[in-house]
Amino acid sequence: MAAQGNIPWMKGWGERVIEISNMCKKYTMGNNVVNALNNISLSIRQHEFVAITGPSGSGKSTLMNMLGCLDTPTSGTYILDGKEVSKLNDDELAHIRNYKIGFIFQGFNLLQKLTAIENVELPLIYQGVHAKERHKKAKAALESVGLGERLDHKPSELSGGQQQRVAIARALVSAPPIILADEPTGNLDTKSGVEIMKILKELHSKGNTIILITHDNNVALQSQRIIRIQDGEVIEDREVS
Repeated sequence: MAAQGNIPWMKGWGERVIEISNMCKKYTMGNNVVNALNNISLSIRQHEFVAITGPSGSGKSTLMNMLGCLDTPTSGTYILDGKEVSKLNDDELAHIRNYKIGFIFQGFNLLQKLTAIENVELPLIYQGVHAKERHKKAKAALESVGLGERLDHKPSELSGGQQQRVAIARALVSAPPIILADEPTGNLDTKSGVEIMKILKELHSKGNTIILITHDNNVALQSQRIIRIQDGEVIEDREVS
């Protein structure tokens, strides 16, 4: 597997890490065409903490899939650190997902048969990291989210908040510059949600670019900037005072 440094454009981040221009995403459902995203244009700068919010069906999850290189737009451009994503091959897209973006999902997406540390090691396995080094990095990531005593616990032995912290540790273990969090507090009680937001704020303070997808306005207000989506369009883009 190629090392991260073998891809020339992955050397550093410009002031704008993400630039989207006139992005559209259309789905065909029977005889109907659904415009999930309609000419969206926006940019996100290095080290920003951005919340993308909107009601169910607004297009925010579709936008998240585009930002995370999990799907491709029907038209428009997505430039990531000066490189147009649509022109990258599968190996380069895989490198982006493995090295550049850490994913946190509402449903945790943990493998139930694996322990916490084994779940966190997964991205490093895909990167070809040696077992001893994987274990060391995964342990450090779990300790950073307060789960140093739960390394060998399986998801069923952990609370929802603890499972989400395992998911955050998994997102962090490769030290990606961007953290993409999809409704990270959505399945949690209030106390656990507060703890998860505290961790995200700490990550931001350490230099990560945080992109938070949420329908919860109170969660969105904890970011630096709110981008509001409705019917596949940006209807508001403002700094949080």
